[in-house]
Amino acid sequence: MTVYSTKLTLTSYGNRVTYHEITEQVKQHVEASGIKEGICVVASPHTTCSVIFEELSYDKDFYGYEYLQLDLNKLLENLIPDCKTQGQYHHPGPEHIRVGLEDFKGKISPEAYTMLNTDAHLKSTLLGTSETFVIENGEMQIGMVGYIYFIDWDQLRKRDRTCHIKIIGE
Repeated sequence: MTVYSTKLTLTSYGNRVTYHEITEQVKQHVEASGIKEGICVVASPHTTCSVIFEELSYDKDFYGYEYLQLDLNKLLENLIPDCKTQGQYHHPGPEHIRVGLEDFKGKISPEAYTMLNTDAHLKSTLLGTSETFVIENGEMQIGMVGYIYFIDWDQLRKRDRTCHIKIIGE
């Protein structure tokens, strides 16, 4: 059995939900792995990001959102409104904010407001943080219209995100 691991670095906008269409990058790594039969896992280590598998929607709005992305954003905004003020959701509570402003695993949160991202956590929990794809004859079985998207739901600041790709098989 062979295991192939890599990571993508993706930069989020910081003022709106960011969709990264990563299908071709993942396909290139499947090919580079040399694995003909197996699985490919695409995953986010971030608690405010999701990985989804969806049809490419060719129509786009002014910001570059595909229409299916606009529909998903609207659905989730109705279900889980953007976190705008402290106390809108139970999270973050005072203890979470205190710990977040202190040295936490060598990283310090820049500002307390960056913790007002409860909506991003809930959206990520709802949609999930990974997708698994079957590899047959060296190709991911995603059909002609299936595309892979890495989504950063956290709109509070621009930053780099990591997407893990793990390919296992023979």
